[in-house]
Amino acid sequence: MLPIVEVAEKLNLSPEQIVRYGDDKAKIRLEAIGQERKGKLVLVTAMSPSPAGEGKTTTSIGLVDALNGMGRQAVAALREPSMGPVFGMKGGGAGGGKAQLTPADEINLHFTGDFHAVSSAHNLLAATLDNHLHFGNALGIDSRQVLWERVMDCNDRSLRQIIVGLGGKLGGVPRESRFDITAASEVTAIMALSTGLDDLRERLGRLVVARTNEGKEIKATDLKAEGSLVVLLKQALLPNLVQTLEGSPAIVHSGPFANIAHGTNSVLGTWAGLNRSQYVIQEAGFGADLGAEKFLNIFCPVAQVVPSVVVLVCTIRAMRFHGGVAKDKIAEPNIQAVEKGMANPLAHLKNMQDFGLPVIVAINERADDSPEELKLAFRLFAEAGVTAVGHTCFADGGEGGKDMACAVAEVADRSNGRKLTPTYLDDDALTTKIEKIARKVYGARGVEYEPKAARQLKTLERDGYRDSRICMAKTQYSFSGQAALVGRPKDFDIKVREVRLAAGAGFVIPISGEVMTMPGLAKEPNLEKIDLDSKGQPILF
Repeated sequence: MLPIVEVAEKLNLSPEQIVRYGDDKAKIRLEAIGQERKGKLVLVTAMSPSPAGEGKTTTSIGLVDALNGMGRQAVAALREPSMGPVFGMKGGGAGGGKAQLTPADEINLHFTGDFHAVSSAHNLLAATLDNHLHFGNALGIDSRQVLWERVMDCNDRSLRQIIVGLGGKLGGVPRESRFDITAASEVTAIMALSTGLDDLRERLGRLVVARTNEGKEIKATDLKAEGSLVVLLKQALLPNLVQTLEGSPAIVHSGPFANIAHGTNSVLGTWAGLNRSQYVIQEAGFGADLGAEKFLNIFCPVAQVVPSVVVLVCTIRAMRFHGGVAKDKIAEPNIQAVEKGMANPLAHLKNMQDFGLPVIVAINERADDSPEELKLAFRLFAEAGVTAVGHTCFADGGEGGKDMACAVAEVADRSNGRKLTPTYLDDDALTTKIEKIARKVYGARGVEYEPKAARQLKTLERDGYRDSRICMAKTQYSFSGQAALVGRPKDFDIKVREVRLAAGAGFVIPISGEVMTMPGLAKEPNLEKIDLDSKGQPILF
């Protein structure tokens, strides 16, 4: 690894403009972020994934290394991994093979303490709320309508539903409660969307934590808590700087869930990259129907940025899956399934083009891809009028991404002054916004609202949240709300069973199907394999 001060120099950051966390990590001071935003933004998204994932992070890191290897100046902009799933079954979020961030073990675990700061701030607000209930409840909060629960960065299914306030008169007010994982906290989403300390304070004050018996909202500002929350989060708001295995700079900051939040790196992290680099390679979580749609409709208006090009990551394995192959067979060549499964990435391709953006398809090649399958995929993409390139960044690092980097740079360099074609308008009704996403992006016939969801939407419109963005929550494995409907399903409706408000983040969350906000550990979790080696270094996987 290079000393972090040398990595910072690649972004024209002096030692005084960073806060060092040892020799290999640093934070970028707010005053060093700058205002120019002269670089090109490259959005990395993907087709609907198979259960194994398609390697967006590996592709993003490999692309950065390849661009820097060509003599260009590029930086990765990635989410912080959540620690809980590392000990569960998902694994880390620092890339793979030779296209990895380093120090991967620290990035995947405690890192610079950002997630711990979010947990502390979130739980302080929860404690403040319960304390208010205990000392007389002057605001008239209905304890059955408490909306702000607790979080921790650990998978623990036993805490999904709990009772707090037991222990007699001094134990608080008994009520039902729950824990979510820290990445699902609205504070995490707010951190990712805040444009500075003042914006952070204002967003935190808007957090809706409960309602009264009359239905009146109780916000964090009513509890006089936003000042303490800002103090806890001040350092965590600074973007983190690390490096790839090849010494490329990487900004890794904030980690909002991609289902009930927008699933990408922070606005401040993106700005830091755009102000100090030629290209910023930014990943959005899940497939393009979720991650890219939210990136373009939620993140871009706040950050006031537009991608110069979209990289759509695909794998032959995922094409087999979306061609109907069972998940335990997707490593086996099946050219008929690939041909059928191509309907999925082609639908994502059209969606990105409908936003007014040029697209490069990047096929993340694997050892089990047959030459015939690859040839077919490249031919079908060519017939669709899009440039498709293969890469082997997992095996070969930046060297394996040269063709991809050349294609991306060529399109990005001539992409100037683009404007997004949004899916919906700011003054559309909430139901109209939801239905436009369902029809335009998912290809649904329409939207069905359960009575509870319909009431919630009506209340939100009444309370002044009509201009909120929409953050859809549904399965990542299908355009529909049903994971089993792979490929390019047709003649389906999106069924919204519940709607949540994220007032501080500025969006409303319609939920289709079940959304897990507190994962559990697997029967044989990763934690059983994690240990220190003979030199005292962590072995994660």
